[in-house]
Amino acid sequence: MSAASQSPGAAEPAPPTARYRAWVLFMLFIVYAFNFLDRQIISILAIPIREDLGLDDRQLGLLGGIAFAALYSTLGVPIAWLADRSNRTWIITASLTVWSGFTAVCGLAQNFWQLFAARVGVGVGEAGGVAPSYSLIADYFPPDARARALAIYSLGIPIGSAFGVVAGAQIAGGAIGEDLDWRAAFIIVGLAGVLIAPIFKLTMREPKRGGLDPVSEREKAAAIAKHPPQQGEGLAGKAIEEAATKPGVLDVLRILATKPSFWFLTLGASCSSMMGYGVFFWMPSFISRTYELGIIDTGWVFGTVLFFGGSLGILLGGLLGDKLGKAKKTAYAIVPALAFIAAFPLYVLGTFAPTPLIAVLLFLIPTALGLSWLGPVLSAFQHLAPANMRSMASAIFLLINNLLGIGVGVYVLGELSTLLTPAFGEQSLRYSIAIGASLYFVAGILFLLASRTIERDWER
Repeated sequence: MSAASQSPGAAEPAPPTARYRAWVLFMLFIVYAFNFLDRQIISILAIPIREDLGLDDRQLGLLGGIAFAALYSTLGVPIAWLADRSNRTWIITASLTVWSGFTAVCGLAQNFWQLFAARVGVGVGEAGGVAPSYSLIADYFPPDARARALAIYSLGIPIGSAFGVVAGAQIAGGAIGEDLDWRAAFIIVGLAGVLIAPIFKLTMREPKRGGLDPVSEREKAAAIAKHPPQQGEGLAGKAIEEAATKPGVLDVLRILATKPSFWFLTLGASCSSMMGYGVFFWMPSFISRTYELGIIDTGWVFGTVLFFGGSLGILLGGLLGDKLGKAKKTAYAIVPALAFIAAFPLYVLGTFAPTPLIAVLLFLIPTALGLSWLGPVLSAFQHLAPANMRSMASAIFLLINNLLGIGVGVYVLGELSTLLTPAFGEQSLRYSIAIGASLYFVAGILFLLASRTIERDWER
């Protein structure tokens, strides 16, 4: 039961046990893994899709970018508005069911436009998965453990993506059954997600909003001004009750307008996502074309990079964020800033590796560095807005991050590859990725700018 729905004299719900918090985080991780499995499986399946449907890199970029990102990004804001007012577990359950169903529909497509429409449906479903999950984690874990919890949750990105790449390659490559192809891969993983949805809903409880947060002086002052406490009534309880009111989009934007660190972090994360999502989508095609590998070998090579590099980077980023952030809030921005700046030259070196083995070794490090921002920065976002505005603040971040990251990044790398094809042929993706890596350097500078104001902008 949320704070908003409790009567003044109602008994406080018992705090969740450590075991149940672990289960909550595990289930949210599983859902997030399916989120990225369904989102990224098209990257490995782009190899047979290109041949079967006769598509070029520009069309593949549209399928991996705008088709998914347009409604995924924009619908996140109204769904987050709903999540700040209603049961978040129901929203996540419905979203999982919808995006998994449309992933299965992708397997029925017979041409570019049918596949484009099905990818739009996947984006519509996934719009309701992430922002409510961030909010749930903030209400289940105390402030000094949130970066680690969000880092564990974010492991769904590399693990889900790696599983999608490897599983998609195994199915489409005929390793599981000779009669199975890329269409079967979409159908199998989509139906698996539909089966997970009822398990998630039956085992997840809605926590009290802001129940683990200290009450800020601003919230106390607002509560006292609006509802002067009666004799014997505690100020903290009244402030928490006031904090559970339901703000609108403009209310959230007014608060965020006073916090430049929110916008620097958002734009920096968006620059990194333009490269990150672009690489996630195009790397299988790059590996296949550059080293002349089949789809199964390509899946194992890129799946290894995603699983080990991505997981290590996210965990280390979360641990460092919580450890260093206790002493100084600027660490939440400085740690990923330095990682981004270091990732830039390493990605360039990786694209010119002479063998697949050297490419794997070189790409492991920048993949880790490029994903290390997730734990500390997502934790920071939960502290740059009051508890009752977290879903909406996260959705505003996701709107910008995903429109630029998925919608623009994937398409631009594909468009650049198409433009470079007359000069470089099948090697055009190598130069496209090397040029795009400069976005990590820009992201690092923006995060350093955020570190100058994050201490002041922090909600205490």
